[in-house]
Amino acid sequence: MPHNALIELIPTLSNRRQLCIIGAAVVDIVTETPCLPQRGGDLEMQEKGIHVGGCALNIAIAVKRLGLLSTNALPIGNGKWADLIRHTMEEKGIHSSLVDPSGDNGWCLALVEPSGERTFLSVSGVENNWNQENLSHLSINDDAIIYLSGYQLASDCGVEIISWLETLPKTIQLFIDFGPRIADIETSLFKRLLALKPIISLNRQEAEYLGMQDCHSFVKQWFLRHACPLVLRIDSDGALFNNGESYGMVAPFAAKIVDTIGAGDTHAGGVLAGLCSGWELADAVLLGNAVASYVVSHEGGDCAPNVEEISSYLRQY
Repeated sequence: MPHNALIELIPTLSNRRQLCIIGAAVVDIVTETPCLPQRGGDLEMQEKGIHVGGCALNIAIAVKRLGLLSTNALPIGNGKWADLIRHTMEEKGIHSSLVDPSGDNGWCLALVEPSGERTFLSVSGVENNWNQENLSHLSINDDAIIYLSGYQLASDCGVEIISWLETLPKTIQLFIDFGPRIADIETSLFKRLLALKPIISLNRQEAEYLGMQDCHSFVKQWFLRHACPLVLRIDSDGALFNNGESYGMVAPFAAKIVDTIGAGDTHAGGVLAGLCSGWELADAVLLGNAVASYVVSHEGGDCAPNVEEISSYLRQY
């Protein structure tokens, strides 16, 4: 689809399928650093702000700003970080019915280098306390799309989530964005996940961990090997996709990179918004490319565009 055709498709964004977002709401302490610190060193950094985020919350915000509703399974704990998260979610009109008073929510120190690349140091909280009881309370339609992050799947509770997923109707579509924790997921659990035929979203580094040498060959062979759809994000080169019915390259949107925090999450949010609206995968990925381009051209992870902002942004192209 040409970039200008996406503008005409934007008004069709609306919930034709339920979207359930399972994952974390955490606090990000963002710093600007000239480089990553050396072991035993003392590096001077500049604090850029404290933001409420987490992969799942970032996606919930992105989807809401694009005009869609989502069922949000984001555990909220008891403590200073949980209070900040709860207040921020109320301000943004995001609701989660999952409450876990056993502890506080987690937090993350984000180190942003001059190139815009970011490195995270994370402390887990109640967002990783999953069990069959709290999962069973989720009300999910038989044709829903469920988002999951590698952060939860790689945690100690990952097996609980996967066991629950295996009990769901096969008509439910899973969407998994593994993120940097892909290396921490046990091989046996990884195989069980792929057996559920989810849509997988990977970036270049994650695909290289799985053995990628050539992008096009990897994407083509992925579906032949696993029979589940793949979206491969290749930074400023756009994205590749393969769902067995169609394969191709989705064009990027050129942008001056200011900050890459939240770019992957917002890309997933754009793709999910398109899929829940009944769009073809290629069109949904193009929307993901557009909103991710918008986000990296702005400072801070909490800058996903609304419909008017993304439409205005697209007119540049």
